Amino acid sequence: MDYREWEWRSADGTRLFACGWRPEEPGRTKGVVGIVHGMGEHSGRYAHVAEMLTDEGYAVLGFDQRGHGRTEGKRGHTPSYEALLEGMDLMLDEAARQYPGLPRFAYGHSMGGNVVLNYALRREGRKLAGAIATGPWLRLAFRPPKMTLVAGRIMERFYPAFTNHRPLAAERLTSDPDMARRYADDKLGHGLITARFFFSIQRAGRWALEHADRLSIPLLLMHGGDDQVTSLAASRQFAERAGPRCTFVEWPHFRHELHNELERERVFSLVRRWLNTQTDGRKPG
Repeated sequence: MDYREWEWRSADGTRLFACGWRPEEPGRTKGVVGIVHGMGEHSGRYAHVAEMLTDEGYAVLGFDQRGHGRTEGKRGHTPSYEALLEGMDLMLDEAARQYPGLPRFAYGHSMGGNVVLNYALRREGRKLAGAIATGPWLRLAFRPPKMTLVAGRIMERFYPAFTNHRPLAAERLTSDPDMARRYADDKLGHGLITARFFFSIQRAGRWALEHADRLSIPLLLMHGGDDQVTSLAASRQFAERAGPRCTFVEWPHFRHELHNELERERVFSLVRRWLNTQTDGRKPG
């Protein structure tokens, strides 16, 4: 697996860290998968997902979103929701440059799942042959205190970069002790989120649920049955409204990060079969 790093410049001049993984036999590449990470993390946490995909013959691209990882900017902050969609545009355009003519897919988790779903709906599937969303942040699995939300909306209006520090407990993410330890020890991770970032994602989640029937590309939507971070019910609701283009899979007893769970090979197996269905017509067994 060949790994490379580079950077992009956004429209406002921000430097975004980007990276890519190539299969060992580039000439037999089936497609390109762009990974969009979740809140407080970065693309490096998906190296094992990239390895799984390259072993199956898919090239993989990733990048660190605004306010994350090795990308410039205030931690946990974005100037707008559109700036998050811009990152996906840059990634998919890069995929077209590096792998012309190959189908492009997006794989988004949690906050990244929110971005991927909104991109698929708002851009009407342009640039994408299909998408995968795991534990997408359409709604949270818990209700923040009412006064916190009221204060946050005021701060978004007058001081959108106001930061809240609420790191997630590793045991809420995965039941795998090794993956939980890696999360806790990750120096590039953070538990920061600004008022603008939080309410941008919240509004976009509502919008995606209201417009799920616009889905025009194949979607694999998966959610853990024991997810205490993002709402399983919201994913079910999205799938019902999206119709037959959406394949919805609930993983009983799995926590938030399906790709980091103890039985993640079962998840990976389904991802590979679904992707192969889109690229060569094989049906998942």
